[in-house]
Amino acid sequence: MKLLVTGGAGFLGQALCRALQAEGHEVTSFQRSHSPALEAMGVRQVRGDLADAAAVQAALDGQQGVFHNAAKAGAWGSEASYFAANVTGTRNVLAAMRVHGIGRLVYTSTPSVTHSGRTAVEGGNEAGTPYGEKFKAPYPATKLIAEREVLAANDATLATVALRPRLIWGPGDTQLLPRLVERAKAGRLRFIGGGHNRMDTTYIDNAAQAHVLAFNALAPGAACAGKAYFISNGEPREVRRIVNDLLAAAGQPPVDKSLPYGLAYAAGAVLERAWPLLGLKGEPPMTRFLAEQLSTPHWYDISAAARDFGYVPRVSTDEGLRRLARWWNAQA
Repeated sequence: MKLLVTGGAGFLGQALCRALQAEGHEVTSFQRSHSPALEAMGVRQVRGDLADAAAVQAALDGQQGVFHNAAKAGAWGSEASYFAANVTGTRNVLAAMRVHGIGRLVYTSTPSVTHSGRTAVEGGNEAGTPYGEKFKAPYPATKLIAEREVLAANDATLATVALRPRLIWGPGDTQLLPRLVERAKAGRLRFIGGGHNRMDTTYIDNAAQAHVLAFNALAPGAACAGKAYFISNGEPREVRRIVNDLLAAAGQPPVDKSLPYGLAYAAGAVLERAWPLLGLKGEPPMTRFLAEQLSTPHWYDISAAARDFGYVPRVSTDEGLRRLARWWNAQA
């Protein structure tokens, strides 16, 4: 099939393109800038902005299915920039699919749409974990709007499904692990509240696998159509173990320092005010949303994904860490 991946140049996007090519599909990526990595893979590239409805419509012409993976992520930035990428962009994808009669959409969402401050989620499933309210960051707020509209668009001619992968990591990561290593080397890495809360993570190949399986099962009236699913490795671990295992894969010593939650939250509130006032670039080292996320238990039941489209993680966390270490050492 001819399939389009939005944001194919990104970490998960590249993994999706590889996985779809392995299935024999003809893959096109829609992203802002040219990607040498995708060029080497033989992926057709179309450049454009998700907020540009005409560009999105042109990119989807001739496609038979869409993986809408592109988004503005992070814990900092203007509400307008997040809305343009995550909400307007998704609306443009949905509209273009209607125009071209494309019948299958797999949308990459996030468990953060269910974030509710310091409310712990331990083994939560899709039915029993409600959407969050009063978000302290535009990322989860805009992803929630987009997810709802994607699921509401599901009907007899357009089958949609939303996947919520939790904290993706693995070979090819240019964000999470490099940042952890940089902060650890600088002595600026701290756990919040001890780091004993458990969280899910998702190895990169498993995240891509879930998307492909969901697409293969997707059709009007299918069990997964019109629904959202939590995706992870199904192996929740304490945050301090997750971080130190990732650091070990990069050849770095473990960290143990911690900040009380109240202090981290207060620091986040101060930094959120100071950053724009002082005209500082980049993201603050702490925000209220991050303080809540990093100190609260968040792990989910993934049995619905197994039941409805056969998702069972193929790569364990320990095997993923071994693969990550080999990749990191090869980059040195």
